[in-house]
Amino acid sequence: MATDTVSGIPSGTSAGAPQGGSRPTRKGGSTSRPNIPAGVVSIFWLLIVVVPIYWIVITSFKTSAGYYGSNPMAPPTSPSLDNYQLVLASDFARYFMNSVIVTVGAVVPAVLMSFMCAFAIVRGGGGRFLRSVNSLFLMGLAIPLQATIIPVYLIIIKLELYNTLQALILPSIAFALPLTILILSNFIRDVPNELFESMRLDGCSEWGTMWRLAFPLTKPALVTVTIYQGLQVWNSFLLPLVLTDRPDLRVLPLALWSFQGQYSVNIPAVLASVVLTTLPILVLYIVGRRQLLSGLTAGFSK
Repeated sequence: MATDTVSGIPSGTSAGAPQGGSRPTRKGGSTSRPNIPAGVVSIFWLLIVVVPIYWIVITSFKTSAGYYGSNPMAPPTSPSLDNYQLVLASDFARYFMNSVIVTVGAVVPAVLMSFMCAFAIVRGGGGRFLRSVNSLFLMGLAIPLQATIIPVYLIIIKLELYNTLQALILPSIAFALPLTILILSNFIRDVPNELFESMRLDGCSEWGTMWRLAFPLTKPALVTVTIYQGLQVWNSFLLPLVLTDRPDLRVLPLALWSFQGQYSVNIPAVLASVVLTTLPILVLYIVGRRQLLSGLTAGFSK
């Protein structure tokens, strides 16, 4: 068979074409096909999420008369900031600070206590007492807040904490512990045991090992539970409704009542308040999104 004296390729074969007349295929012998059902479901789910957000934002820039006299889904012909000015003038700053105090006062102690409890459960040697404590916390996941609101109300009355922000902070800490301990204990359990043994050989105590080794390595999980529990406390409505009745102690979810009249509701003002209430959580997510995604996907790469 004749060959090209320069390249050594058979004279009847092209340099870029595969021999044998076979077409190139993807790795694994499969060709890509569009997943049409998944695409349709994704678009449908995107509309479910985006359309309400779009309606909330455009309605917050409408006047009350413009909202009732036009298509609800149409953008405002003359956008106005009157609703935001009304919200800010209706003690929004006080309600905002109440929500910040309750959220920070509940989430920070809950996350720190959960981290220490999770470390003790994982690194405590598996004693009977620690197993019982872990089981007790797991049982807390099966008890909803609505089922305990009356006992919580009676306890707060006995402690003379009714109509205080402490009445909102303490139960929020208690209800945040079970799930937070479960997540953090599973994350600490994935830390290689050799790292703990190395710290022990270097003469580090258990307390030092917890803060110098376990705490930095569990940072993604800590950010994840912090954002999740912060969202739960920030949007809490039942506890503030039952445990407080003073207007100056209202949190942001209860502040929406300020725009409800006897016979009507100022819907554009309510939605402007919703937009302002959502902004801090959005900022918190933007700041911690990398750690949040790392904490959510940590178990998939192992």
